[in-house]
Amino acid sequence: MSTDTRNMDTIGNISAIEPVAEAADKHTEIDRLQLIESGQIVSAVIHEDIKQEDIILDIEKLNLWYGNTQALYDINFQIPRGKVTSLIGPSGCGKSTMLRCVNRINDLIDSVHIEGDMKIDGDSIFSPGVDVIELRKRMGMVFQKPNPFPMSIYENVVYPLRIDGVRNKAELDEVCERSLRASALWNEVKDRLRESGLSLSGGQQQRLCIARAIASDPEMLLLDEPCSALDPVATAKIEELIQELAGDYSILIVTHNMQQASRLSDYTAFMYLGNLIEFGPTYKIFSKPETKETEDYVTGRFG
Repeated sequence: MSTDTRNMDTIGNISAIEPVAEAADKHTEIDRLQLIESGQIVSAVIHEDIKQEDIILDIEKLNLWYGNTQALYDINFQIPRGKVTSLIGPSGCGKSTMLRCVNRINDLIDSVHIEGDMKIDGDSIFSPGVDVIELRKRMGMVFQKPNPFPMSIYENVVYPLRIDGVRNKAELDEVCERSLRASALWNEVKDRLRESGLSLSGGQQQRLCIARAIASDPEMLLLDEPCSALDPVATAKIEELIQELAGDYSILIVTHNMQQASRLSDYTAFMYLGNLIEFGPTYKIFSKPETKETEDYVTGRFG
């Protein structure tokens, strides 16, 4: 079902949407979450600060369906270059779906249908002429659970170069060391490079996956709850690593942990049932949000 059809079914006519969105934008007592739950669409609050940033990813009117079920509704916001941006919200709100649009992993699901656009450095990622393999090389992806390949630590790291046809050992060695140093793992594994990546601890495996993700020198890092399967000590190391990588990479991270989002990110987007509610600098989202719904979520009143 299209966005317009959905609105027609729920509130009778398109003209009825405009006062709802306008009133929500003025931060009245209207409950945005109830409106969304009833099938209406409200405009997201986008803080003005983003206009001062250099933008790497521009998301425009993005809608996504799994079969007949819509999962993302008219998403519009921009990801700043060289910063950490967090996606927060309750389970099932569309955070991971949003993240997986960026490198088009959702394309692997037969029932997915997407409308709208995403532009990286001004180029549409959904353009018919886009080479999806080349696009994914520009995006390093790290998943919830560490997923090292059943091969040596060395081969895990250089795998992206291997599949790209690189055979020069000196180049592979240099990339391996650089990537492991960048992922704060070199000193722990430099004498074990021929051992299996599966022999590492969970936290080390996740840092190995980050090393693999940055080996091909991507423009963005996409992190889907990278600490959810780790203990507090390993989590602290991953968080420290993310902070060190920021600036060199534009990082988009999905997290359920709001303390983690507040510690790590420069910008935060709050999502609910596939809708973007508010997007702005993290310190404002957590200390001075512009919507009551964001305030209720970050203070633990719901979710």
